[in-house]
Amino acid sequence: MGSLNVSVLAHLFGILAFILLLVWLLHYREGIQYDSNNGLRVFNVHPLMMYLCFIFLGGEAIMAFQTIPAERKVRKFVHMTLHLIAFILGIVGLNAVFKFHDMADIPNVYSLHSWIGIGTFCLYGLQWVFGFVMFMLQAASAGTRASMLPWHKGFGRALLFMAVCAALTGLMEKSTFLTNSGKLNPHDRQSKLINFTGLAILLFGVFVNMTANS
Repeated sequence: MGSLNVSVLAHLFGILAFILLLVWLLHYREGIQYDSNNGLRVFNVHPLMMYLCFIFLGGEAIMAFQTIPAERKVRKFVHMTLHLIAFILGIVGLNAVFKFHDMADIPNVYSLHSWIGIGTFCLYGLQWVFGFVMFMLQAASAGTRASMLPWHKGFGRALLFMAVCAALTGLMEKSTFLTNSGKLNPHDRQSKLINFTGLAILLFGVFVNMTANS
């Protein structure tokens, strides 16, 4: 399969995951509103932003080099811009979960999901700064840039799968909380919706990686 054919599958699963996530947050989880007095609506900003930023936009940025019919400078600019937008909006999503924890008097950064998420966020920012200085500003020699490029690409894909891992552990964590509190039956529609959302996110990451390899 060519890169364009694989990227079509990536886009389909990316859009599907976004739709399923919206259905879950709007239909089952009371909506999305950062400045709400309803803590649940504040929290819901977090999964939406984290998916859109570090997974969907991050994946689109990775695929930009294979899917945009333009010269390399244009593709590089789109790549860096999408990653920058993702990081900025990711700050909003991260602030939302801290705000929710303050509202609900819940401790911060206590779970594996939060550790992976914080790590991904910090490394994402460092990766962007490194890429901007090294490849956009060309602060190093051509030979150094050529030797660092495979590392930059590999680390970028690793970050995408770290973000996917954070999303899947987050969905599983929320599903477990809801099940233990009696608010979710493992066999009802909401539970299946959460599972299908996780699968769509995973397959998006898989096909983004395949696009980058083709």
